[in-house]
Formats: sequence, C-alpha cells, structure tokens
Amino acid sequence: MSIDIAWARAELSSFLKLTELYAPQTPHGMVMNSSRRSTRGGAEEVVASAQVVEQILDRVLPRWRAEVPDGDNKRVNRWCQHREAAQRADAALLRDAEVHERLGDNAPQLSASTMHRWVWDGARSLWHSGHFREAVTAAARKVNAETQNKVGRRDASETALFQSVFSKDAPRAGQPRLRLRPDDGSDTFRSVQRGAAAFAEGCYAALRNPNSHEDGLPELPEHQALEQLAAFSVLARWVEEAAQLPGQD
Repeated sequence: MSIDIAWARAELSSFLKLTELYAPQTPHGMVMNSSRRSTRGGAEEVVASAQVVEQILDRVLPRWRAEVPDGDNKRVNRWCQHREAAQRADAALLRDAEVHERLGDNAPQLSASTMHRWVWDGARSLWHSGHFREAVTAAARKVNAETQNKVGRRDASETALFQSVFSKDAPRAGQPRLRLRPDDGSDTFRSVQRGAAAFAEGCYAALRNPNSHEDGLPELPEHQALEQLAAFSVLARWVEEAAQLPGQD
C-alpha cells in the first residue's frame, strides 16, 4: 500500500506548527526578564502528534534517527531532531514523484512494509537501525517459527522442516504436509510442491545461513536486503495460505 502523500504532509505540517517555539506574552502590567520560550502546542498535543509523525518518518526516512543531527539545539527545543526530520520528509514527499520521473524510469518500488507480516514483524526493529543483514536473519527465523507453529512441530527446522511439509508424500505420524494446490496427481501439483521445497532450501541455504554463520561480512546494501526479504515473504505467504494435511496416527 502506497503512502497517502497529502495526509502525511498535513500531519508533518501540523507537527511543525505545534513544536514551533515562541515567547509567551507578558501579562499586562507585569515586567518579566526571561528568555524562556514555549512550543505552540501543549505537551500532550505535541506528544500525540509525534506518535503519528514518527511512523511517517520511519516510512519516508527510515534512518532519520541516525542521520538527522540531534545536537545542542535539543536543550532549547526537545523536538529539534523531529522538526528537521519532518522538514526533510516533507520535502521528500513533495518532490518524490518529480525525482522519480526525472531520475528513473518510474518503475514500481519495493517496500518492506508491504511484505508478509511475518517477515516485516521479524525484521522491523533491526531494519530501522540499519542492520539489514541481521534483519534478514530475523525475518528468516520468524518464518521458520511460524511454520513450526502451523504444523505443530519442534523436531525439525529450516531446510529439513520445509522439505518435510512440502513433500509430495502422504502425511505420516507427526509429519503434516502443506499443499499449495489440491493433489490431483498431475505433473503441475508435483512441480509446485517440488519447487516450493527447493525454493525454501535456497532461502535458508543461500541467504539465511551465510548471514548468520559467517563473521566479518560487510553490511548488506539496503536494496539487496530488500530483495532477500522479498524471497522470505514469498515463502511466508505460501506457508500461510497452504492447506494443511494432518499427520496420520
């Protein structure tokens, strides 16, 4: 689902107005020598707005907490980092369509937040902190765990688990099967099951294992990590949507 640009910009604009500093007027007849300034909005109103704005920033500028300066100005206005990030995000939203048209072929964009919930739930926190390789590993673990939950198994995991659940063989005691399409005895059915098992093995052997077991690997570029998340998203969707044949006692 693409972002509602008009809504997001309105929320950012509202937040910027609420967090603007001003000098309160001195009550009539009183003399006050103070440089203290306050935000336009009250504390509760600003915090409520920030809750929404942070989610917009996470979507538009995923690394804003690390990349937007959070320096001495915070002693004057605790929202200084949020305000600069909001201004950057507003500019990005305003010119996003123009930039894509001018610099690229306007191809569809891949967003991690639109992937299967198992994948994004597993990856989200690490992704936002820029740990892309670890985020892919966490997503792989989440898909494995949810698959184990679906078929009620703890004795097998990852490649062995998926080879078992996607096997073309009939279910056995303690070995349920997942069917991506009805078993009509056709070559298509056999091809789909074999392909799903091979795809799952590839995800864990070629993506998850190197990410987890090889020390000193450089950080994955974000676009490559997105591609790897997409692979696990495909697998997660197959598992969730597959019909389950319970193991025979």
